[in-house]
Amino acid sequence: MASRPTVVLIPLWGSGHFMSALEAGKRLLAAGGGAFSLTVLVMQAPTQAKAVEVEGHVRREAALGLDIRFLQLPAVEHPTDCVDPVEFASRYVELHTPHVKAAIAGLAPSSRAAAVVVDLFFTALFDVAHELAVPAYVYFASPAAFLALMLRLPALRDDLTGPGFADMEGAVDVPGLPPVPPSYMPACLVKSKIQSYDAFEYHGRRYMEARGIIVNTTVELEASVLAAIADGRCVPGRPAPALHAIGPVIWFEQKDDDQFQHECVQWLDAQPPASVVLLCFGSMGSHDAAQVREIAAGLERSGHRFLWVLRGPPVAGTRHPTDANLDELLPQGFLEATAGRGLVWPTWAPQREILSHAAVGGFVTHCGWNSVLESLWFGVPMVPWPLYGEQHLNAFELVAGVGVAVALEMDRKKGFFVEAAELERAVRNLMDGGSEEGRKARAKVSETSAEFRRAVGDGGSSCTALQRLVAEILDLPDGRR
Repeated sequence: MASRPTVVLIPLWGSGHFMSALEAGKRLLAAGGGAFSLTVLVMQAPTQAKAVEVEGHVRREAALGLDIRFLQLPAVEHPTDCVDPVEFASRYVELHTPHVKAAIAGLAPSSRAAAVVVDLFFTALFDVAHELAVPAYVYFASPAAFLALMLRLPALRDDLTGPGFADMEGAVDVPGLPPVPPSYMPACLVKSKIQSYDAFEYHGRRYMEARGIIVNTTVELEASVLAAIADGRCVPGRPAPALHAIGPVIWFEQKDDDQFQHECVQWLDAQPPASVVLLCFGSMGSHDAAQVREIAAGLERSGHRFLWVLRGPPVAGTRHPTDANLDELLPQGFLEATAGRGLVWPTWAPQREILSHAAVGGFVTHCGWNSVLESLWFGVPMVPWPLYGEQHLNAFELVAGVGVAVALEMDRKKGFFVEAAELERAVRNLMDGGSEEGRKARAKVSETSAEFRRAVGDGGSSCTALQRLVAEILDLPDGRR
């Protein structure tokens, strides 16, 4: 049998990470033109719900018949006393180190590992790659701005007066962005235990060991940030790893032509073009009853059509929302008052399909990066309502750095609470034709959507970056095979 290398991909179990990494791997596979295969090492997800989700993804992708091999790693014990999900993921993956080493070392000689690509929180696995003399890459499913911040964390530690950014005086320097107010730092770094900062800083330091960092962004979207990283402004005195901006990497689930049309899409079919604002807050986004009442009042007073994906509070001890009980959560009379121009959907909804619909003209979003990229791809301007993770920094970048969103003011001392009047103002500015703020966001998002499609097309910046990455992995000059 002829020798042909493989690229080993090790994704995090969360769908936003797992499917983004797998789509990036599939692009890499296609760009390689058969020069290598893809081997995916699958960790046992730490919850039953996530395990079922990952199993579904693996079954579906394996059925496509691509040159991808999925290897399930043995289960490990769960770490305890973790202060946040980042520390849990970091410690959980460390426990997998011997199994990852055995899986890579056990590959047949005819399919040696040409590279190992790990999730942004899996840098502990660099030790395995180094020991086995395999080049290590990071797949960074978040924006380059967050990468720049993580690289900067060791230097920023000296400016802190407490365990997080909450008490920091002045703006935070994230190279390539305007000065960032401390309140826009990732939520777990604003006011947290020092272990949170330590975990992020650990990964930021280790990124410098990578042969390259594959980023889910485009040169056009984050040119200044990518240039700042490449120029060494994040870690002065040390050359940055090679950056490969191959985005936008978006997973589009294949649908049959005769597949049942979701009820939300059926409702949108009856609405005028660009008339509906979508409110959707991701797989872990929900609001308490008081905030739900404010959202309802703001939407009712805005006068605009809306599709609101409303989720109920998580079950105790979990982070994932439940299906909403509309009778309990919504103010009395709200559904009647907004009948005909509003739809409240109490469970999961097909966000990508909704964003692609001609009736959708705006998006109130939690600013998860996958959601942001989908909105930009379909040319839908946004109102950022960040909830957790790096979403606050994403929100700042969308408004101040890119200009594709209308800002939403929130009370950061009251759990990022948003008053009804503020949501009404933001929705009106986003959707009203006479708003200069909304007009600029719509024009910029339309331009960005066109740039995205050019970037992934033949000769585009992301297509070229992917070809360079393939050449680097195969260690061939000038992209020649």
